Amino acid sequence: MWSQTHWQHTVYGNNDPSQRLARYADVFNTVEGNTTFYATPSLQQAQIWRNAVNDTFRFTFKLPKHITHELKLHNAGPAVQQFFSVMAPLLDVTGMWKIQLPASFGPQHLPVLAQFLTQVPQGLTYGVEVRHPAFFAKGDAERDLNRLLISHQCNRIIMDTRPVFAAPPTSEAVIDAHQKKPKVPVHAIATAQHPVVRFIGHPQAEANVHFFQNWLKQLPLWIAQGKQPYLFIHTPDNQEAPQLAVDLYRLLQQQLKDTPTPLNDINLLAQHSDATAQMGFDL
Repeated sequence: MWSQTHWQHTVYGNNDPSQRLARYADVFNTVEGNTTFYATPSLQQAQIWRNAVNDTFRFTFKLPKHITHELKLHNAGPAVQQFFSVMAPLLDVTGMWKIQLPASFGPQHLPVLAQFLTQVPQGLTYGVEVRHPAFFAKGDAERDLNRLLISHQCNRIIMDTRPVFAAPPTSEAVIDAHQKKPKVPVHAIATAQHPVVRFIGHPQAEANVHFFQNWLKQLPLWIAQGKQPYLFIHTPDNQEAPQLAVDLYRLLQQQLKDTPTPLNDINLLAQHSDATAQMGFDL
């Protein structure tokens, strides 16, 4: 997301709300556009989003739930065509199109996914997020899924919900996250060039450092292999998500500083820099 009032003092400053996406794109280099899952924007809105960002910024947009959850990819050709025609202004700055599938989409539906991946616009980058338990059991179903994704150069989206499920359900936001987020194993598998990690953080910032340790090892490995991973940081209420994203980014920056692929600094507001320094992380 990018339109979050709570980020006024850490990301946006005194900018007009209509300038929030532009300011977000000055700090971060990608965003998870969840809004398209619920409703397809107008062509005019898509053009406004495109005009707000620079050429190196990358959106990632979810395909509408009408396609993935209601049609379950069946006979979705007209809906896919309509969606991509509206999103045409954003094609050059969209790094990935996400296909989030419901938990009911199981191994028996893999032929439907295989057919669907031949029907979407080709030449674009796609990622698939599955939630059926069989795809995390390290058996035939998971192997078949991974082979299918590899054959289509389609990325497997990795959910890391361990941090949020480690938090006690003592707040409304955490309770809601426990009800809505999938509690699935973390399989750090790259089936294409852009592995995607969705990290659902613990509400206590310092608790996330422990859960990020494996990613501090895995992400540099992927980067050394020439891959370009996407890392998205959430928190239960997302109020502190930018702060956590910066903290984790700086840990990764430290990890990569003596490699051929160092990370650039982030363009932060002064208040945000001060807050990060006070977190107590070894950055």
